[in-house]
Amino acid sequence: MTMKKNSNWKANLNRWLFSFHQEAIKAGVIGKKLLTASRTNAHLKETYEELGRLLEKGVESGEVDWDSAKVRALLHTAKACKKDLEHIEKQVYKIKFSAGPKGPEDISRQLPDYNSDNDKDNDKKH
Repeated sequence: MTMKKNSNWKANLNRWLFSFHQEAIKAGVIGKKLLTASRTNAHLKETYEELGRLLEKGVESGEVDWDSAKVRALLHTAKACKKDLEHIEKQVYKIKFSAGPKGPEDISRQLPDYNSDNDKDNDKKH
């Protein structure tokens, strides 16, 4: 009876540690995504500010040219930043709300930015 209890708490502890490890991996990936989103958001803000200054200058001079290469480039940058932010948000949501494993199952392969070379390196070490 003692062996069974001893085994159960060890198994439960191992499951808990494994779950903790998986959640730590997810938190790390989410942190990286949020850092990228923050940088992209700052770039979007700078783009909007530059576009606003360009518009102000054009209005004051009486020659607003919506078809200028500079305006098109800024609008393209803003559109790309918004698309990147949307993609990052979807990835974070997917990671954050992915179903937890029912048993010990390594989720690192399912996360974005997974590098299969790490598995090969780990297999060589063991």
